[in-house]
Amino acid sequence: MLESKLELPVNTSPDLATDLYEVDFYAWTQEQSELLRLGQWQSLDIVNLVEEIESLGKQQKQELRNRLGVLIGHLLKWEFQPELRGKSWRSTIIEQCDRITLHLKDNPSLKSYLNESVIEAHRLALSLVVRETLLDYPDLPSDCPYAIAQILDPQFPEDLQSC
Repeated sequence: MLESKLELPVNTSPDLATDLYEVDFYAWTQEQSELLRLGQWQSLDIVNLVEEIESLGKQQKQELRNRLGVLIGHLLKWEFQPELRGKSWRSTIIEQCDRITLHLKDNPSLKSYLNESVIEAHRLALSLVVRETLLDYPDLPSDCPYAIAQILDPQFPEDLQSC
């Protein structure tokens, strides 16, 4: 099957590109991609390109933090409510560990953000546990009780496979 290349009208003015950014973001992305491919640096919407690239980096950090929050939350539920352990919690722990591992493989520089991310994720995890269980904040550790090596270990907790 032959793919047709999208022909885009290329703006010659950065002001027109900024206008397009405001009214049709998708069209703006396609236009900016084409300008980059063509090497038409003078026509690029540099201000908005910088903002969008920074935003992409922030999204990667946010994804790590959110996935860690879900994982830590389920580890806390697993530890503090052993009588309620089930297939769903086990599955979520395994899935989030796998997704975090893949995310770090795809974005290895995020490893330097892990300590900070775990601290932030623990706060998210506490909210998740309090919202989804009968546990309350005083019932849970104020600091994350798990080391990063434990959090990222697919065999942790040890009794995970027994459920």
